[in-house]
Amino acid sequence: MIKLAKKIVFALLCGLTTLIAQNKTSYWQQHVDYTMDVNMDVETYQYTGIQKLVYSNNSPEVLNRVYYHLYFNAFQPGSEMDARLQDIQDGDKRMLNEGKSRIAALSETEMGYLHVTSLKQDGAKVSFNEEGTVLVVDLAKPIPSGETTTFEMEFKGQVPLQIRRSGRNSKDGVALSMSQWYPKLAEYDFEGWHADPYIAREFHGVWGDFDVKLTLDKTYTVGGTGYLQNPNEIGHGYETPGTKVKTKGKTLTWHFKAPMVHDFMWAADPEYVHDTLQMENGPTLHFLYKNDEKYKDTWEKVQPLTADAMDFFNKNIGPYPYKQYSVIQGGDGGMEYAMSTLITGGDKPGSVIGTMIHELAHSWFQHVLATNEAKHEWMDEGFTSFISALCKNAILEKKSENPFERSYGGYYYLVKSGKEQPQATHADRYDSNMPYSIAAYSKGAIFLSQLGYIIGQDELMETIRKYYEDFKFKHPVPNDIKRTAEKVSGLELDWYLMDWTQTTNTIDYGIKEVVAEGDKTKIVLERIGLMPMPLDILVVDADGNQETYYVPLRMMRGEKENPYTNLKRTIADDWAWAYPTYELIIDKPIAEIAGVLVDPSKLMADVNQENNSYQPE
Repeated sequence: MIKLAKKIVFALLCGLTTLIAQNKTSYWQQHVDYTMDVNMDVETYQYTGIQKLVYSNNSPEVLNRVYYHLYFNAFQPGSEMDARLQDIQDGDKRMLNEGKSRIAALSETEMGYLHVTSLKQDGAKVSFNEEGTVLVVDLAKPIPSGETTTFEMEFKGQVPLQIRRSGRNSKDGVALSMSQWYPKLAEYDFEGWHADPYIAREFHGVWGDFDVKLTLDKTYTVGGTGYLQNPNEIGHGYETPGTKVKTKGKTLTWHFKAPMVHDFMWAADPEYVHDTLQMENGPTLHFLYKNDEKYKDTWEKVQPLTADAMDFFNKNIGPYPYKQYSVIQGGDGGMEYAMSTLITGGDKPGSVIGTMIHELAHSWFQHVLATNEAKHEWMDEGFTSFISALCKNAILEKKSENPFERSYGGYYYLVKSGKEQPQATHADRYDSNMPYSIAAYSKGAIFLSQLGYIIGQDELMETIRKYYEDFKFKHPVPNDIKRTAEKVSGLELDWYLMDWTQTTNTIDYGIKEVVAEGDKTKIVLERIGLMPMPLDILVVDADGNQETYYVPLRMMRGEKENPYTNLKRTIADDWAWAYPTYELIIDKPIAEIAGVLVDPSKLMADVNQENNSYQPE
């Protein structure tokens, strides 16, 4: 019975790997255009910048105030990030040294900061106040609906020792990992302002065009977001083949432009190797990594696999909209950014390759769809985990019978721990890191894998592609993926979104008894958990013949297509959720029943599967 179930789920998932709707008539979003000129001192790790920001208020409201994020201020003793790190029971090990906060131990020259020294709105000075990692700006004049305004800013910063994502002198020896480094205007949408303090969670940003000039020591190679505008002046592997690059002075000014992104990251090191790979009918891939023999093999292996993963995501989600993507050694693990990622290590190929696939997938879910990760982190991390698991199964040599096995295992662990909080919990409000991580990554991935169980695998993949096509560059919310799935499948799914994401209700169905009913067999099923689900029931007779019975959930108002096309399927009467038991009549005498199994695919996240099968003694 177990081997049969594994064969069925493997067949389903192999088929799956080969492969908005909701009309928002009043939809609007803000727009920003950044022009920045930055000078970095690589000796002191201090920098100064001038920023011109053209802000378009496309909202129906008049704005009297705006907010900027000043992320580097988190890396100071006594910051909110430091306080949270010391208070939380399972602090991030990357941010701890012998169990103590690394931030708390930073000296004045090691800590980070980002300060605005002057700010004008359309030439007039404005009043602003720095509150930790948020700059509060009272406008010189309101910004009416449909109007634009221009902010001119001078700022200064210091790059902290690498602790979380950003920083200098990482454990790999990378000099500069410059993420979340500039004053970044907060997002304002139909819910209002999203000016969350930075305490090491995720991000939310406004789309716009970036024009950035970076001046620093000419021995440093730079990579990250945007297209380099002056490659033949810069060199470092960006120049046209055959071009002889001559530079004068001690510094170079790198000029990048990035269209329609909501973030801008760059990394720099004097020992970077810079490789490129031009995909056929695809973007140019850039790879920057330390010139160290222990990294060379891994970073060469990762390059063709990046192209394979890009092809997989293009086919199964939708076209990547940019002409470039960069995989860069830096940061503190793996983190996605616009048109790029930072990844640590390289002495172990599997870790870098797996991380690359995951972070690349974020380019679709976070940097094109771009949900608000502070409020709906499971839509980004979970969906990314789902599609990257399928990608690994498709392009790597090692295959898995169930690529989501770790996600289900993590979720079951969370339920048993008693520490689960609803997925709708704000990312900063989780009691500890463990339930946050599992809710975002594992339970978020199961949202999609289980949705495939509910509506069908083909419909699931069609839902993902349509969701991407309809909501790219639109900051979708949970209702958008639900409505897309409803329109693709024709089924009602509000119950699924509500129970799975807004509660901690669990799925637990069982076979209560199997008894003779004359010359037929009665299978009594019971719903033990609060969360409803439709059921696939596999019945095997004494001769080894197999057939399935489908018990629809009444509130779905319909049925999925038969997922086991090689087996006879009988659609039974609907099961209305409120009834705790259900009787399924099988047109066979009980003596001919060799086994009964609830959900042979194992894609339904039933928290107790010990009561899901029956075999006569």
